[in-house]
Amino acid sequence: MEQEVTRSRFIATLAPISDEAAATALIDRVRGRFHDARHHCTAMVLGPDGQRRRSSDDGEPAGTAGAPMLAVLTGAGLTDVVAVVTRYFGGTLLGAGGLVRAYGGAVSAAVDAADRLRRLPVARVRLEVAHATAGRIEHHLHHLAGALDLEVAPGEYGPRTATFTVTVPLAVGVDALVAGLAGDATEVELTELGTALRAVRITG
Repeated sequence: MEQEVTRSRFIATLAPISDEAAATALIDRVRGRFHDARHHCTAMVLGPDGQRRRSSDDGEPAGTAGAPMLAVLTGAGLTDVVAVVTRYFGGTLLGAGGLVRAYGGAVSAAVDAADRLRRLPVARVRLEVAHATAGRIEHHLHHLAGALDLEVAPGEYGPRTATFTVTVPLAVGVDALVAGLAGDATEVELTELGTALRAVRITG
């Protein structure tokens, strides 16, 4: 996302991250791509509640770049995200207020244009079935997927059995999967593999 303010170019890069190492790697890639730019100001928010926050003015006057960028991210309720705004200086000083508006505006435009994801807590389970019933149960799982918001990985076929890995939203519960299988449940060996987070695009 690129904007021009009084001949200075502000290029915003916004990306999801899992930790500070991933954020640093992204920042380094942006620096390499725009190696001739004067500033690469950054802001990041990490953690389930957005409790870890970092920002850098990268040579701009203190508080005029990283802080307004961070304010946009937190104001939008985002976490596990990093923003980098690259500035090509256009020869005209913008003043503190102008810089705050330019850097914050660049991130705001990037946030508005981005797809948003939320992390849905899910249970991961493995179902093991005999080859003779694998086809029927796989068909049944895919039928249940829409009703229970399941994700069903492709089956893995061994010498005697087939296994299917299924993620079930915790709000739905593994019991609902067992109940959904109904008569087939007695032919399935179910192992709970723990919990995870599944990224789901927010629409509307």
